[in-house]
Amino acid sequence: MKLKIKSTILVFLVFAGLAGNAQQQFTLRNAIDTALSNNFDIRIARNNVEISSINNSYGIAGGLPNISASAGDNISLNNTSQKLSNGTESGITNQGENTLGAGISAGITLFNGFRITATKERLNRIQNQDEIQLNQQIQSTISGIMITYFDIIRQQNYLKIIQNSLDVSKQKLEIVNAKNSVGMVDKVEILQAQTDVNSAEQLLEIQKLVIEQTKSDLLLLINAKKRSEFSVTDSIVVDATLQLDSILSYLNRNPQYLSAEQQILIEEQLVKEVAAQRYPSVKLNAGYDYYQSDLNKGTISRNQNYGPTAGLSLQIPIFNGNIYKTQSDIAKIRVDNSKLEKENMLSSLTTLAIKTYRSYSTTLQQIESQRENFEMTKQLVEIVMQQYHVSQATILEVKAAQTSFENAAFLLVNLQYSAKVSEIQLKQLIYRLSY
Repeated sequence: MKLKIKSTILVFLVFAGLAGNAQQQFTLRNAIDTALSNNFDIRIARNNVEISSINNSYGIAGGLPNISASAGDNISLNNTSQKLSNGTESGITNQGENTLGAGISAGITLFNGFRITATKERLNRIQNQDEIQLNQQIQSTISGIMITYFDIIRQQNYLKIIQNSLDVSKQKLEIVNAKNSVGMVDKVEILQAQTDVNSAEQLLEIQKLVIEQTKSDLLLLINAKKRSEFSVTDSIVVDATLQLDSILSYLNRNPQYLSAEQQILIEEQLVKEVAAQRYPSVKLNAGYDYYQSDLNKGTISRNQNYGPTAGLSLQIPIFNGNIYKTQSDIAKIRVDNSKLEKENMLSSLTTLAIKTYRSYSTTLQQIESQRENFEMTKQLVEIVMQQYHVSQATILEVKAAQTSFENAAFLLVNLQYSAKVSEIQLKQLIYRLSY
């Protein structure tokens, strides 16, 4: 009995995904668009930007006038007892007094050593830094989603490999059963063939579970409101055009580096704010007061005053225990630390870029050679299966050919995924991550 070996069981589509008609098709753009709206970390970062934007005002910096109003009505009841030097005594019992006061006052700083200007500039820098950190969070989220998304494709390709192996094992079992029906095979081959089928079926179910778990990880990253079934039919395409020199020259676009730059500017503004405390402060004050007192004693029954007030106040710091000097010294040290952190950040980013690029370029080179290995192992399985069908190869030789094919296929998929991850990380470093 001749069994026709279908070539389709040996064709491995490296970039093919698993499509389900009953499932919603999910693309990378769908995932990222959903995350930009729902991801908790991005929402928190957006709120921080909004806080810094609200906080960035001349009022918080102290550049706007302070206006306040006050009013009060006090009633008192007194008992007075007097004894004069000539021996005369007098007393007043339950003497009432009603005092009514009201007023409005305003004050504005005219000059305080340009501290208001320095504070406002610091608030600008803080807002810029929060916006940079929001962009950093967005890039980080996109990176995580892309890596997880392509991991789903990798796991689906694993499933494809296992399915192909199962199909070969079933073909092998059919051949063994056919030979056994005419007494041309021993029990060892039957057991081996059945064991290979059982193992492949178990691996297939395990791999399906891994895919579902990876999909759950993706749904968690994008904070999907509905946990519906979805399918991914995309492929892993690696951008092979990245160059190390270009990456290193664009590291100054990295959000972490830009945030470190903003921190230096923030600390420098704090130095100016502290230095401004040594200068005189001039304030303009104005107001309108009303005072009325109703008396029940002597010849005055009511005392009333009202009218506007205005004036300038000058405050000159002379000595405060070297507090301002101490604060200034500390602020300058913080500037130096911020500069060192920026240099350290650039050094770390450079090292990471070089290491990641080496992995990226080496993996790209390995992919090309591994494609050849994959094609050869695919042909090897076809040839050995044909030989096994006519009893020119043993079941162990078929098993060895299957193993070689599986290893080559798994390695090719892993190399493609690793190259894609390195590409994503490199583009994230230079703020060029797009989808």
